[in-house]
Amino acid sequence: MLGGIYSRQKCPVCGGTFRDDGRKALICPHHPEQRASQFATVFKGIYRRFHSYDEAYRFLSGVRFKTDEGSFDTRDYRKDEPLGLTNLSEKWLQVKKAMVRPKSYSNLHNYIDRARNYFGNKNIKEIGYAELEDFLLAQDVSDKTRANMKSGLHDFWQWLRKRRVVTLAEMPEFPEIPFELGFRNTISKDIQEEILEEIHRISYHINPKIWLGIRWLCTYVSIRPGELISTKEGNIDLGNGYLFIPHPKEKKPKMVPLLEEDVEVIRSFPRALPSMPFFRHVAGISGTRENDPFGPRYLYKWWMTACGNLGIEGVDLYGGTRHSSAKALRQFCSPEEIKRATMHSTNKAFERYFQIEADDLRTIYGKTRGAKETLKNYSTSKKGNIVKL
Repeated sequence: MLGGIYSRQKCPVCGGTFRDDGRKALICPHHPEQRASQFATVFKGIYRRFHSYDEAYRFLSGVRFKTDEGSFDTRDYRKDEPLGLTNLSEKWLQVKKAMVRPKSYSNLHNYIDRARNYFGNKNIKEIGYAELEDFLLAQDVSDKTRANMKSGLHDFWQWLRKRRVVTLAEMPEFPEIPFELGFRNTISKDIQEEILEEIHRISYHINPKIWLGIRWLCTYVSIRPGELISTKEGNIDLGNGYLFIPHPKEKKPKMVPLLEEDVEVIRSFPRALPSMPFFRHVAGISGTRENDPFGPRYLYKWWMTACGNLGIEGVDLYGGTRHSSAKALRQFCSPEEIKRATMHSTNKAFERYFQIEADDLRTIYGKTRGAKETLKNYSTSKKGNIVKL
């Protein structure tokens, strides 16, 4: 039999070693009335102390059973807990920090911190579908954030499998987290141009790249605000007229062709080292340091200021630039062409941009009626009030 129960104590009469009688005690072979009161189980390099023989025997029986069924793992019993969630997640975060954008890393750190607070340093092989579902449902967040959290944890377990920390059979199932993405408010191209003109008026003398950055978001619908402000001088290829996005949300680097007029605008700016942020602050602006990159909400604040000056409410930077421009392209391009321009990889994400508006539906519904019937109905109807949406 593998392993055994031992004691460091000696027989007080003869000084002999206590032996396991195989039933309920460690006794001295020469003095059976003398018994050990401290116990230790030794099994395949594992050493565990117990206060009673029964506890030691149950533990030994358990590890022998796991050995017979092929599930025994010495890591489950080590004092340094190498399979603990907290211990393993630290290494995972170090790997992710070098792979993803700062914003994505911050989100992953938040997700794993929540899991640490909930599970502690629990053995990852003891975390299954039920535990994951209970954890996710206990989080006071939106369904979208909960789904993102599940994706982050799934990535963590996939990393564990690739590093041979767990096997495919030990990978837990992950619960489905349904969610619906909301639609952003959008504007027409005419209103968008008015906002751009206002941004030019209030910011161009401060830093022309404020207006340029927002103008690019209106033009290059494949670029997100976070990707834009992360642009380095070295990401711009003036010779070929391209903007390189190394770490987009799609996780696949993308090349965005620039219009010739924008290439000329870039040429008019003083060039800097390739590592310098292209969208950076200039000297003399209160609250900023020269050459520091724009903050994540810097362009948003200027957009909202311009909207406030014009009395436009309820349209954020994302909706007023990228979303609005993508929708406006419906007049000139097919859905497939617009999808290529936005560089969406899935139809579900793209559908949020190419939503059909009321006027489009009226045109479609009108085609279900005959021309004469439509004219007859409208010629006898009374004029009503117009509701401006």
